[in-house]
Amino acid sequence: MKQLIYLLLFLPLVTQAQKNITVDDFTTKNVFISKTVGGINWMQNGQFYTSINNNKIIQYNISTGLPTDTLVDGNTLKPALQIDDYNFSADEKKILILTNTEQIYRWSFRAEYFVYDINTKSTRALSSNGKQSYATFSPDGSKIAFVRNNNLFYVDINTNEEIAVTTDGKFNSIINGSTDWVYEEEFSFTTAFGWSADSKKLAYYRFDESNVKEYNMQKWNQGALYPQDYRFKYPKAGEQNASVEIFVYELPTKKYNRVDIGSEKDQYIPRINWTANPDVLSVRRLNRLQNKLDILHYTVSTQNTKTILTEESKTYIDITDDLTYLADQKHFIHSSEAKGYNHLYLYTVEGKLVKQLTSGNFDVTAYYGINEKTKTLYYQSVEASPLQRQLYSITLDGKNKKQLTTGAGSHQINFSRDFAYYIDYHSSALNPVVVSLFETKKNKLVKVLEKNEGLQKTAKEYGLTAKEFFTFPTVDGTILNAFILKPKNFDDTKKYPVVLYQYSGPGSQNVADNWGGSHYYFHQLLAQKGFIVVVVDTRGTGYRGEAFKKLTYKQLGKYELEDHVATAKYLSGLHYVDKDRLAIWGWSYGGYMASLAMTKASGTFKVGIAVAPVTNWRYYDTVYTERYLQRPQDNASGYDDNSPSTHAAKLQGKFLLIHGTGDDNVHYQNSLVLQEALVNAGKQFDSFFYVDKHHGIQGARTRQHLYTMMLNYFIENL
Repeated sequence: MKQLIYLLLFLPLVTQAQKNITVDDFTTKNVFISKTVGGINWMQNGQFYTSINNNKIIQYNISTGLPTDTLVDGNTLKPALQIDDYNFSADEKKILILTNTEQIYRWSFRAEYFVYDINTKSTRALSSNGKQSYATFSPDGSKIAFVRNNNLFYVDINTNEEIAVTTDGKFNSIINGSTDWVYEEEFSFTTAFGWSADSKKLAYYRFDESNVKEYNMQKWNQGALYPQDYRFKYPKAGEQNASVEIFVYELPTKKYNRVDIGSEKDQYIPRINWTANPDVLSVRRLNRLQNKLDILHYTVSTQNTKTILTEESKTYIDITDDLTYLADQKHFIHSSEAKGYNHLYLYTVEGKLVKQLTSGNFDVTAYYGINEKTKTLYYQSVEASPLQRQLYSITLDGKNKKQLTTGAGSHQINFSRDFAYYIDYHSSALNPVVVSLFETKKNKLVKVLEKNEGLQKTAKEYGLTAKEFFTFPTVDGTILNAFILKPKNFDDTKKYPVVLYQYSGPGSQNVADNWGGSHYYFHQLLAQKGFIVVVVDTRGTGYRGEAFKKLTYKQLGKYELEDHVATAKYLSGLHYVDKDRLAIWGWSYGGYMASLAMTKASGTFKVGIAVAPVTNWRYYDTVYTERYLQRPQDNASGYDDNSPSTHAAKLQGKFLLIHGTGDDNVHYQNSLVLQEALVNAGKQFDSFFYVDKHHGIQGARTRQHLYTMMLNYFIENL
């Protein structure tokens, strides 16, 4: 009997034993896969939406959330196609299918496009003259515009005639209808053309980058006998940018109109948008230092340009996609930080302020649009907490504000075109993403589309430890947000080593009430191995107002480093932390800060790992760097005083430097310069470089190697 009781007591412990996380689990095996509902396209009639599932475009009934039809099966098409993405024509009779997508840089790509006719179930290639980019239906569905080899084209769907809008495009020289490297990376768009509402005009960018200096990136091509030189235009801080022009092409007359964007050549045009009036193009213009924004209206018929709104800042102005022109052709909505927090404003098309629509000591973090029938706006904000994201509605008169989402955490929203329904992607620190469909008018749950029960079960099996949020004051009394991951069997009578992870870049956020986060499962592995992991957001990060975010202006690295030293001091005061075993690591801007912490703040951390770091902002691009530091000619000390290379001789502790040789963003040059400075200073350190890998150092086997190397480095040296 005693033996039976022992077995009954022991068996549950065996079945509930915690599984050990391995690097393979989150790099090659996808054990922690998070399911979602992606590729959503809302149908015009408001009764259906579509999504890609098993290479099929499936139509779903909104009211039930159940599939009703398979619109396209990529496997049965002739030719059979792997559907990477798709778009409908306005009348939803044709579908533009992307396949064989080839990535260029972060957002840019080329692909093969096919036009599928729903009625005839026929498929034909958009063009037979090579891969295309950014193909877009005209509003009336009769034409499709696209970019190929730096030129802009359109195809008449009825006749299949391909018409070249431009012909002077040339690699590393002239770009039509697409963006250069720095616009793509820092203004986050690649489709540099747009149809007018009447489908009779195409507005497009023309970049002349002939005088922009080239960066030469060698490609080793898996052991080829000789490396290949890949040269591309990359304007580094203080250097010459591409010259940008805006044109309007009128299809009926084949007439070209050059938009008057001012006489200043050294400026940026971060956005163009057609207004609801097909004769008026909206152009946003930024000066080189990005502290003055103009909204211009260009009237095609008169070829007249008028500045209707100007905004200036003592620091810099961020560009968003919030600018919205209403169908009445009399008003637009614009977001601004002019009063200290990002809020929404209503203006007349002449630029006269009608009303501030949202207000308070919080940032609006996303503007989803307006239902013009009910005159209701929908937006996301951090009003509840900087760590959370909630959905709100408010009427066009600035009244009747309502919080629509419930439950702590992060709510990311996808609205139907008529705003009658929305899909809520909700996660928290305790729960992975749950995808739910809601009816907007009654704010009523229609159906839970994905619960991620499998991931919830896996998280329990592996004993994932929950984020514990905390705050502490930094050197000037400002309260910083942070969270901690503790080992599963944490014992506060013991002392633990700590690994601090951070990014720290302007406007960023790593401390949030959501599931996962950057390198989440690697950090869970560290916790399981007996490390405490801490993540902190320094001054200069986002979603706490303009003053908090822009404090670091003209001196990147200074205040962030003070905060990391303050974090180390705070952690050292905790009775369960071994103050002699602190480490810091980060990637990109976080790699910059890890490098700076190990040099300028030497002795604070025993171990540091920097992945793909900027080591001197002189080597980074114009748009990003000058936004925060001005040009090197204006602010040399801002570049050099907080450069890890400047402080290389101060290095203490174990330092691992990692970079991809094919990084088109933060060039491999950064790590080479820091490495040379460390060598000349007589400092011992470790380094590893991934051949031909870009800034994300992607690839399952590559990530497996990377995380294993970092894990071992912490184990062996901390």
